[in-house]
Amino acid sequence: MEQHNAASEIIVSVEQMRRSDAYTIEHYISGRELMYLAAHGVYDSYHEWNGKSIAIVVGSGNNGGDGYALAGILKNSGVTPVIYKVSDKMSDDGRYYHDIAAKLGVPVFDFDEVSDLKGYDVIVDCILGTGFSGEVRGKARDAITEINDSYAYVISVDINSGMNGDTGEAELAVRSDLTVSIGYYKQGLFKGKAKEYVGWLTNVDIGIRLIDENGQEMDSSQAQSTR
Repeated sequence: MEQHNAASEIIVSVEQMRRSDAYTIEHYISGRELMYLAAHGVYDSYHEWNGKSIAIVVGSGNNGGDGYALAGILKNSGVTPVIYKVSDKMSDDGRYYHDIAAKLGVPVFDFDEVSDLKGYDVIVDCILGTGFSGEVRGKARDAITEINDSYAYVISVDINSGMNGDTGEAELAVRSDLTVSIGYYKQGLFKGKAKEYVGWLTNVDIGIRLIDENGQEMDSSQAQSTR
């Protein structure tokens, strides 16, 4: 694993990230706007989208919503990805960006065991977020296995699906060429089995305010650094 962007060297726990995200949405930026900023951060972190065949594999939560938002951004930039969803469930903000992508003409398919991901140049992993722990099951497991068996350049959004955001442990997780952390680096990206799964690692700042355990905004100098 290599860290190629030290613009934000702050490490947070899953709980601190959840708390900070909720506080920012309540006081500063809507969840829908944060989702768009996260997706645009992923778009800006990779510079070879043009001319590539791209699959975005999405789950049911906000991590999947980032994938739908990214699909719309790519389509508006002249690149048409294909979306594979492992669940019909979506967050409200995720559904908003799903509908935009669909209206723009982005193909959206259900993922199943016969979905073939080997023909894609780039696969974006938006299946499971930082709050996941335990053993991956069902279509998500099938999708992770197929991603790892593909020959594509793999980009994981926020964290590699299947990895514990606090410990870095995983029974099965996506092996990425690039992981784009959102807001702040998560502890699990530097612990446990992270080195086995994470290739290039970068972080994008989307304006999330860092909150301590007492609900107070923190100065970045108070936070733990990756160095």
